[in-house]
Amino acid sequence: MNSPSINASLSRWLQTVGLCLLLAGPSGLAANPSPLADLLQARYISLQGQLTHNTFNRPLHLASTESAEELKGDIYAVLDQPFESVQQGTRNIDNWCDILILHLNVKHCRAISSPSAQALKVYIGKKHDEPLGKSFPVNFSFRVAATTPDYLRIRLQADTGPLGTNNYRITFEAVPLPEGRTFLHLAYSYDYGLTARLAMKGYLATIGSGKVGFSTIETRPDGTPVLISGVRGVVERNTMRYYLAIEAYLKSLTAPPTEQLERRLHHWFAATEQYRQQLHELEEADYLAMKHKEVLRQQTLVEADEPN
Repeated sequence: MNSPSINASLSRWLQTVGLCLLLAGPSGLAANPSPLADLLQARYISLQGQLTHNTFNRPLHLASTESAEELKGDIYAVLDQPFESVQQGTRNIDNWCDILILHLNVKHCRAISSPSAQALKVYIGKKHDEPLGKSFPVNFSFRVAATTPDYLRIRLQADTGPLGTNNYRITFEAVPLPEGRTFLHLAYSYDYGLTARLAMKGYLATIGSGKVGFSTIETRPDGTPVLISGVRGVVERNTMRYYLAIEAYLKSLTAPPTEQLERRLHHWFAATEQYRQQLHELEEADYLAMKHKEVLRQQTLVEADEPN
């Protein structure tokens, strides 16, 4: 006759075997997702309400934080593209210049690769056409921190940025979802000291006056939302612009190579116009003319011709 302790041990063993069989793949071996993949998958589950019910008209959740020295924006979203396509489209450093140039403030980008390191030299400027010499070069280190069948993590980091900002960080991570979809997380942050605070104060008092972000801070008696403004509004707008650039680039990959540039330019602009209150800066014709010029410069300009 079996003792209660033996029965309990047998029960636990059967439960473990059953779980392994459920997780087993075609080879019969249990899947072994990375801890970071588990965390992002758990985040996807916890955000089901926000991804389903929001004001973005797409499965997307945006959050921002402001501390004494740091501004940060986070976007979590579901893409209707398989994880393998997202992984192949983003882990190559050269593709990131095609992604980043879609952003209004990115005027030029060059990928630099060596046996020991990879980097992106990105020129940040104003939202309209301007000479490259008036923009600010930001040197991002580029690292594919993880790339496995169940997880992707890419890190861009720069020590200094324009107007006294520093410690720029862009983190992109993704995991596969059922039915050929992908769940991704984009984090965009930077630190800012006194110089940057004064510059931001001047911007918000002039051309940035009246601009808002996406987060609702309160609701008026008539039901209309009051949207975040100030520096958190700035970081939310830029986080969204970078996310839409990634989305536009990935969606363009299904087109023939000769059509991909036009596809992603039009997609990025159309996507930003869905959030016209926050993101509208130029008319489409002006945006396309500016970006065609910048892309051509990006394709033809050599390092020796870049401004110091």
